[in-house]
Amino acid sequence: MTLVRNRFRQNAFPALFDDAFFKDFFDATPRFSKEVPAVNIKETEGAFQVELAAPGLKKEDFNISIENNVLTISTESKSESSSTDQEAKYTRREFSYSSFSRSFTLDEQHIDVDGISANYDSGVLHLSIPKKVEPEKVKKSIEIQ
Repeated sequence: MTLVRNRFRQNAFPALFDDAFFKDFFDATPRFSKEVPAVNIKETEGAFQVELAAPGLKKEDFNISIENNVLTISTESKSESSSTDQEAKYTRREFSYSSFSRSFTLDEQHIDVDGISANYDSGVLHLSIPKKVEPEKVKKSIEIQ
């Protein structure tokens, strides 16, 4: 007797089934958005505060870079597991791969790129992007001699 894995229990089919029969047609949110972390951006007087929800990661998993006035936050993770049972002649090997990238255009004239800081706490990546301090305008009267 041979056992065949039930194809209806694979991950792709339930999603396809749900999309076809139960999806809210008025929902404008694209399907891929569930895989891209949500971002909150708050502007204060002296900085922009960025919060990116990415639970289950470590701070070492993130790559934050700035190139051509574009701030990019990305991560990539790979995992692999395998199990073998020689008595039953059963081998199973599973692997997963996940990644995301979010990019934001910075106004270099108003942002202090060297002052950007980041920390990761309780599943949320926090970035502080300070604004450049504009020198106070000095009003000076010049006497004619």
